[in-house]
Amino acid sequence: MKDVERVSSYLLRLQASITGALQDIDGKARFAVDEWQRPAGGGGRSMVLRDGAVFEQGGVNYSEVFGDNLPASATAHRPELAGRQFRAMGVSLVMHPDNPYVPTSHANVRFFVAEKTGEEPIWWFGGGFDLTPYYGFREDCRHWHQVAKQACDPYGAERYNEYKKWCDDYFYLKHRNEPRGIGGLFFDDLNEPDFETAFAFMRSIGDHYLPAYTPIVVRRNNDTFGEREKKFQWYRRGRYVEFNLGYDRGTLSGLQSGGRTESILMSLPPVVNWRYNYQPPAGSAEAELTDYYLKARDWLAQDG
Repeated sequence: MKDVERVSSYLLRLQASITGALQDIDGKARFAVDEWQRPAGGGGRSMVLRDGAVFEQGGVNYSEVFGDNLPASATAHRPELAGRQFRAMGVSLVMHPDNPYVPTSHANVRFFVAEKTGEEPIWWFGGGFDLTPYYGFREDCRHWHQVAKQACDPYGAERYNEYKKWCDDYFYLKHRNEPRGIGGLFFDDLNEPDFETAFAFMRSIGDHYLPAYTPIVVRRNNDTFGEREKKFQWYRRGRYVEFNLGYDRGTLSGLQSGGRTESILMSLPPVVNWRYNYQPPAGSAEAELTDYYLKARDWLAQDG
């Protein structure tokens, strides 16, 4: 498929632009570059930042893998993929800030194509971005979703609402009966109405991550915090780990298919704390997180 190289070039540029901008915001730490190869075909570039002035840890990973046949677990749900060569590529990132008033962010954009001589290729795009605050601020939630809507608006009036709901439903911890964060966008299997439009939409999502996240980082990073806030951040990070290891499709499929463990698990936070049956004091900012912010709601309808 001749357009694959265009997708790869965009994803590499996106990785460079995001790491450059976040590195400038941090002002202290630098992204370490780890180039790696996949024995079964392909490889990638993991870029990881640690112990910064703003970010305690974060990673922005580019991967591109290929092979002659997909594993049985993939073709069981999509039998039309059997016997096809495949190529999958994407950029995935998670940033864990030091200041508990700055939320964790996640973003991912990806492309998949499966080809067979004499037949039309099967392809699709996927991705999105979502926000996980530890302390809630209405203006931050509204800003995040405003930018998400701006990314979607040129591609259909209902696309934001559709992909917002998909995000709310996907990033949900069923065993806790609560969402991971305040959501954002999530989409997959996008191959309509044509390649150019679907590719442009994927680029719009990737290009809107920084405008959605960096103003929140700058606004909250100087907020004063102490031991109480830090311990609560560590506790809430446990929910992030529970979701990634229990529900996240990318993490699970990567580990089950023999993917590169370091790159797959770079999304996990550096310090986590589990506390048995912890309940924050009623009426506290910690209780407000679950009582108000961790609810599926129309953030754009709020008065701020």
